[in-house]
Amino acid sequence: MPVPVLHAERVTLRPLTEGDVQRLAEIVAAPGVMEWWGTPDPPEREREGLRNDGAAFAVEVDGELAGWVGFNEETEPDYRHAALDISLAPSFQDRGLGPEALRTAIRWLAEERGHHRFTIDPALENERAIRAYAKVGFRRVGIMRRAERGLDGSWHDSLLMDLLVEELR
Repeated sequence: MPVPVLHAERVTLRPLTEGDVQRLAEIVAAPGVMEWWGTPDPPEREREGLRNDGAAFAVEVDGELAGWVGFNEETEPDYRHAALDISLAPSFQDRGLGPEALRTAIRWLAEERGHHRFTIDPALENERAIRAYAKVGFRRVGIMRRAERGLDGSWHDSLLMDLLVEELR
């Protein structure tokens, strides 16, 4: 099922186009983003990851590609939830656009896809992201030790955060 176009106050979430994928690969390779994205993949693998089998939105602000929101759904009825990820170009950070994009995606995932619980797992050192996710209503659940490889090649901890739909702010 393709993702729809979703409008919020300042952001629009829309299906990715092939033209977006190359620009998004450049965004995740930019300083201010790449530190949190993990080790670089070969270009085609990076683009495939951004496509996320269609479970991703392009984030637009004033008609300009600002970033990406991806999601993965657990559809087993007894464990149903959605995991989210987001990346914004440095020029769009620190303006409240990430939380707005996440709220928009969460509302759609709850209302149209039936999810009641959401997770996100930023790097433990990524304090900016953790503050942004807390503004949406995400709460700290625990530390996932050595959960992802960093740019330096070593394993780093991630913070597991979750949100119940009624906690959405």
